[in-house]
Amino acid sequence: MTVLAAPSTPAPAPAAATVRRAVQSRVEARAGYLFATPALVLIVTILLAPIAVVIALAFTDYQLGAVEWAWIGLGNYERMLDDPVFWRSLANTFIYVAIVVPGSVVFALVVAILVNERKKTRTLYQIIYFLPVTTTLIAMSVVWHFVLNPQIGPIAALLRSLGLPAMDVFGDPDLVLAGLATIGIWQLVGFNMVLFLAGLTAIPRDLYDAADIDGADHPWDRFVRVTWPMLGPTTVFVVVTTTITAFRVFDTVAVITRGGPLGRSEVLLYAMYLEGFQYFDIGYAAALTVVFLVTVVALAVMQAFFLDRKVHY
Repeated sequence: MTVLAAPSTPAPAPAAATVRRAVQSRVEARAGYLFATPALVLIVTILLAPIAVVIALAFTDYQLGAVEWAWIGLGNYERMLDDPVFWRSLANTFIYVAIVVPGSVVFALVVAILVNERKKTRTLYQIIYFLPVTTTLIAMSVVWHFVLNPQIGPIAALLRSLGLPAMDVFGDPDLVLAGLATIGIWQLVGFNMVLFLAGLTAIPRDLYDAADIDGADHPWDRFVRVTWPMLGPTTVFVVVTTTITAFRVFDTVAVITRGGPLGRSEVLLYAMYLEGFQYFDIGYAAALTVVFLVTVVALAVMQAFFLDRKVHY
């Protein structure tokens, strides 16, 4: 009896398979673009378009509410070079950043190491140190203003009870930036601590065991040889984000000092606010905004570039 074999299906031609793959690839690409379109429109509308408008306004003499305005080219930037208020606010901003960034990073690292060693009370300390991050800075600025008040504040009362003179932190031109920086450090430590805790948790315990075998059994040796090098990527991220946040200081200045005394606490964002919403000089305020954006971006890129070269991943 003869068994007839079923006819085999011929293999698709290579050219047809290639065409199908190309068609499928185009369909997938179009679907990807379709899904990404809403996010792209949102980014352009909310982020890129306002930045473009600000850059354009920086080349005009537009006043808030004015019907007529004109293009003046680099006039606002030329005015900025001769404006002592701009240079003073820029210097005050850099001084503030120079105090807040190292203070909040170092303090947060120390707190993170101490909290990381806790067993039963670790969660409690995390909540305590993170509370300033969850509070409204404007409301807390009022509280800090009361705490450091030279007449009715508790700090002044404590100093008087010890026979020491009360300090007017926010009324002294030499102390006002340090007082504002203290509030900035207090507000940033909790967030930076959480980031450092995440970095500490990711360090393998085997590295500490190997360090003990090599004789690095002292806590300082363990920190220098294991903890600090392994926290390199976390430190880069913390420094860059803290710098950006410190440059955006505005709330405490607007609530507590309003740029005083003698303009010693007038920072760049507060100068932009005054020019735009007090003096209604939108064109000049936009030019200040452009300088602010360029400064922050350039500083963040330089920090990330130079610090990243010293980090081992």
